[in-house]
Amino acid sequence: MEKNINFDNWQWVQLNKNELNSVREQGTIPLSWLTSIRKSKTNCLRVHGLNNEEKVVQGSLIYRQNVDEEDESQIFHFYLMGHTLITVDFEFTSLKQMEPDVLLLQLNKTENAVDGFLFLLGELLNELLVEIDQFEESLHKLIWGVKKKNEIQILEHVFQQRHELLVCKNLLIPIQELKMAIEEADFPKVNDGEYYIRTCRRIDRAMVLLREYEQELDSMIHLEEVISSHRGNAIMKTLTVLTTIFTPMMALGALWGMNFKHMPELEWKYGYLLSIILIVLSTLLLYGYLRTKGWTGDLLKGKKRGSFFK
Repeated sequence: MEKNINFDNWQWVQLNKNELNSVREQGTIPLSWLTSIRKSKTNCLRVHGLNNEEKVVQGSLIYRQNVDEEDESQIFHFYLMGHTLITVDFEFTSLKQMEPDVLLLQLNKTENAVDGFLFLLGELLNELLVEIDQFEESLHKLIWGVKKKNEIQILEHVFQQRHELLVCKNLLIPIQELKMAIEEADFPKVNDGEYYIRTCRRIDRAMVLLREYEQELDSMIHLEEVISSHRGNAIMKTLTVLTTIFTPMMALGALWGMNFKHMPELEWKYGYLLSIILIVLSTLLLYGYLRTKGWTGDLLKGKKRGSFFK
């Protein structure tokens, strides 16, 4: 149902898409805007009004998004004028950080529709900041998880967090653009008002947090790449060293495994013992040579628990 809320200084008209036909027949709302929002499922923004014309900011805003499902999002459409705000499919009662009665009471204190809309944007940002706080908790656990149990599952969690951060940023950028559109429209007594400044500060705070967390995640991804590269190189070096060490054994074994008729070693009384001594001695000499050169390093040592490399 269409719902009009008449505050002391401005009016808020709330609609849903099922009511657009009846509203269109009444002719109280611009037909071009009603037509544009019928199929709109993405963010969009337009600013109208030059010189003495009435200033208008209109568009659509996705204000909630499921991080796991692309199609599970909530979008509302708005038509903002100096003393009238029209919204379609905006469920302000679903805001968790402020009770609906308190929200309406605060909206009644605003001087115009633009300040009221900025206040609503501020509450949407509050919801987003709460999600960012929850993201911070999981990020803290992930940071220490990388050190305690570094494995492919941790890397999967890192990229899941990275995706969640991108979703939050994708919600915030259109709000920032909307703030810039209100600046562009230059509504009287708005751009230097209390609600505008408060909303701008919340946008800046959210952007700073997301930027810092993005850098932390990028650092963890870089750390994972360094660790994986180091371990891959260590494995290849270990295999190379082991292959080199056992080369004398394989060479002598291949030599004495031949079936030629004339092999004088087969007649030696102590040939078996000498062959074992030769194999062990050559293997130890080669290992000693590699160790003296420093080519073995700590490859043959076990990895300590809680360590990245040792």
